[in-house]
Amino acid sequence: MSASHHVFAAHQKDLGDGFIVRRSLPQAMRKMVGPFIFLDHMGPVKIPAGVGGVDVRPHPHIGLSTVTFLFSGEILHRDSLGTTQAIRPGDVNWMTAGEGIVHSERTRDEVKAAGQTIHGMQAWVALPLEQEACAPSFVHHPKADLPVFDAGAGARLTVIAGTAFGHTSPVATASPTLYVDAQLQADATFSLPANLAIERAIYVVDGSVRVGDDTTHHSLGALIVLEPGEDTTLHSDDGAHLMLLGGTPFPEKRLIYWNFVASSPEQLEAAKARWQKHAFPLVPGDQEERIPLPPE
Repeated sequence: MSASHHVFAAHQKDLGDGFIVRRSLPQAMRKMVGPFIFLDHMGPVKIPAGVGGVDVRPHPHIGLSTVTFLFSGEILHRDSLGTTQAIRPGDVNWMTAGEGIVHSERTRDEVKAAGQTIHGMQAWVALPLEQEACAPSFVHHPKADLPVFDAGAGARLTVIAGTAFGHTSPVATASPTLYVDAQLQADATFSLPANLAIERAIYVVDGSVRVGDDTTHHSLGALIVLEPGEDTTLHSDDGAHLMLLGGTPFPEKRLIYWNFVASSPEQLEAAKARWQKHAFPLVPGDQEERIPLPPE
């Protein structure tokens, strides 16, 4: 750790059936980075042929957008808007919950039969106050829609959301948001200017990276939160795969309970009651199961 950055270690969560994720947001000492309030790193998990796969039953969200980005594997998304969309490596699924949405994440039978390796990121981006109760929506952007470019000195970037180094993603966001997949070659030196976003962080997917003059190598599972207003230089001796995330912070706090994000406790309590009363919409084609509200 130095004055220019703070490092937080991801903690592991078991989602069931041995499917382990590394969760780096929220942290006890760091709840958000820009609008990002939740960040999970899934896998890599090798699922043999015929064994099964991702099987997340229908569950609700409010007050946020979910962002799924895979490095390998496939997940089938269904939601209460009637969307059915497979997401594959390099694609972006951006689902805005607003006043409320329900979705499931499954593995198609054909993919189960063949087996796969699941590896990717799932993030939640909180919505600004005036859009917390907006109408829900879903947008899919295939890999080919996203800008991919060399940023010099051995860094290759994919802009998932926002603008970086003169390249802008087509993904629409509700507030200023930065989300970038960065691949660094061995001995790469990569500069992150302060004006990329007011708040910036780096999550290490693979390999290791050093920050500025610090000799510490930060590796898998490290979330490095950079000091606002300072240009930052990253160096990777042996190569690294990073996610850059951030944006403009909100003036109000956000609360999180289960899959719900809100600016007031009353909104969370109302969402809990709606789910208990089966008052959220159903997911067409996936109506037989649901995840119950967890105990307090």
